[in-house]
Parts: sequence; structure tokens; C-alpha cells
Amino acid sequence: MKECISRDAALALLRKYNAEPFHVLHGLTVEGTMRWYANELGYGEDADFWATVGLLHDVDFEKWPEEHCVKAPELLKEANCSDELIHAVCSHGYGICCDVKPEAEMEKVLFAADELTGLIGAAARMRPSKSVQDMELSSLKKKFKDKKFAAGCSRDIIREGAENLGWELDDLLEKTIQAMRSCEESVNAEMTALGL
Repeated sequence: MKECISRDAALALLRKYNAEPFHVLHGLTVEGTMRWYANELGYGEDADFWATVGLLHDVDFEKWPEEHCVKAPELLKEANCSDELIHAVCSHGYGICCDVKPEAEMEKVLFAADELTGLIGAAARMRPSKSVQDMELSSLKKKFKDKKFAAGCSRDIIREGAENLGWELDDLLEKTIQAMRSCEESVNAEMTALGL
């Protein structure tokens, strides 16, 4: 079992450097998404590790956007995070803002799902339900093809992520919708509890 800091310590670290509700929401969403993927792909014993990496993957982004994935190791070391966790966090910025390559399957999943959760979240907010629970793959694919929609979410990174995993793009889209369904309610409840 891979070691990681406690959930409370990880959340406190995220909150220390991230005040924007959107950034906290994104961290919680990627945490839940990564936990689902760990269980789905047969890494259930490391689900806490996958989830912690998801929660902390953008720990440095709000305060140091120009040093994203470069500042993170310093912040994570201060919190006694393992080298393995630090590598995993930084690997999602590979080719974008750092040269730490995603090697483990978990790192490849984070690289692929991080950007995609943003796109799915934006698509969910446009729905009458404001939820992923009733989102169909076909409607997400329409949004994916519309370059004007959520223009900040790089389709190239999402495609590259699917490729790195050896998955069809549709599989990645479908699985990530399911992953976000699994945690949507608990993420919303936690955001409310945090007063965000």
C-alpha cells in the first residue's frame, strides 16, 4: 500500500494555498474521480493514494500559476508527502509546464482525467439538472467537438491522455462521466460544509 498524508492534512494543505471555491471544487472532483478510477482499474488498495494525488494535483496553481508543477514539490515536501506522491502530482503537467513524465498508470489517468473533469463540469453546469447524473456520452461528445465551448479545456491534452493509456477517446469520456457521477453528491456536500 502506497503511503500518503491523511485526508485532513491533504485538504488543509489544499485550502492553505487555494481560496477560490472553483479551485477547491476542482481538487475535490479530481480526488473523487481518481478514487473511482483506482477501484475500477484494480488498484483499490491504493485508492487513498490516488485520491490524495487528485486532491493535491493543483496545490500550487492558484498562487503560482506561472510556476505550476514547479512550486508544488516544495509545498508538498513541507507537508511530508512522499517522493512518489510529488512525482505523481507534477506528472500531470508534463509537456505543458514541466518535464516530469507520467509513467505509472495512475499518473496517466490523472493526466487524462484532470482536463476532462473541467470539460465535463462545464457541460454539467449547462444542463437543466446542473448534474452529471443524467449526462449522456453523446451530449458530451457534442461539447467536446465544439471548440468554443469551455475553450480553456485542451482537447489535445485529453486526446493525448487517452492515447497514453491505450484507450479509445470514447472510453475515457464514458469512464470519467461515471467517475464524476460517483462523487458528485459528496463533493457538493463537502463544498457546502466548507462554506464555499
